Amino acid sequence: MVIGANGVIGRNLVDHLAGLPDWDVIGVSRRGGESSERVRYVPADLLDAAAARRALGGLSEVTHIFYAAYQDRPTWAELVEPNLNMLVNTVDVVEPAARNLRHISLMQGYKVYGAHLGPFKTPAKESDANHMPPEFNIDQQQFLERRAQSGGWTWSALRPSVVCGFALGNPMNLAMVIAVYASISKELGIPLRFPGKPGAYHSLLEMTDAGLLARATVWAATEERCANQAFNIANGDLFRWSELWPKIAAYFGLEAAPPLPMPLSEAMRDKEPLWDGMVRRHGLEPNRYADVSSWTFGDFVFGWDYDFFADGSKARRLGFHEFVDTERMFFDIFDDFRRRGIIPK
Repeated sequence: MVIGANGVIGRNLVDHLAGLPDWDVIGVSRRGGESSERVRYVPADLLDAAAARRALGGLSEVTHIFYAAYQDRPTWAELVEPNLNMLVNTVDVVEPAARNLRHISLMQGYKVYGAHLGPFKTPAKESDANHMPPEFNIDQQQFLERRAQSGGWTWSALRPSVVCGFALGNPMNLAMVIAVYASISKELGIPLRFPGKPGAYHSLLEMTDAGLLARATVWAATEERCANQAFNIANGDLFRWSELWPKIAAYFGLEAAPPLPMPLSEAMRDKEPLWDGMVRRHGLEPNRYADVSSWTFGDFVFGWDYDFFADGSKARRLGFHEFVDTERMFFDIFDDFRRRGIIPK
């Protein structure tokens, strides 16, 4: 069962599991989805304990829960209650019904290391001490640690960097931010400028491909040596925007002008009519501007004027050796957006 099945992480996890020979998949999200032979979608509001019980209480066949749901809130403190409650409601409902439950996989991120707060120790390691709360990722993991002691199942926690892949209406989709920003820049006949903080252009970063993360997540959930542990998962290479940005501009047939600090959440606020016109002129899929833009998240990532990476050697030591070239990842995702009619060809 994949919780948060329509997000960047959950969607790719569902696709990966459905392509394996020995898995049947239940995808859970507020919106539900279109079921197929291998995937059954269940709509559920996990913030409502009674609604969760009605939707998930009869799923006795579940052996693995892959938890990738997320509720956004304005402050770090406000994130704790809804995100912890959704996980608790899920386990409270499914655990008694699913007598053969073996494993719960929790999706986290570098917030565990305080990466969202400012410069943090790099490379971050899974053994690093927790930071001052509030932090919902830590609360969620501590809940699973306590519950697993009596539940008879194991847990794992996956800690990716920024996850890139396809999903619509997702508040954290950096590849979509870049693709739509570049497409609008081209429509306006202007060069592509890095819009973040000056220091962010030269910081050292890493990304996590959504497909790679899906494979790592299933590996950690099924490899006995990984039980009850956390793992950093990233592509395996490092980059600086100063090196990659001109190549992204060239992909879109644009010049890369010097960076200009510019909050996208403000600069792109008035671009909905322009986008709607682009949809008509280029024959794009009729996606709402709100569903293809995550400008606040873009501002967040482009504001990291400090190094942002973790040590991924623990997963390699235990047997997960896959990697993805980050430059190629971005171009492959942009190609996919074009094939899907999300951005102009």
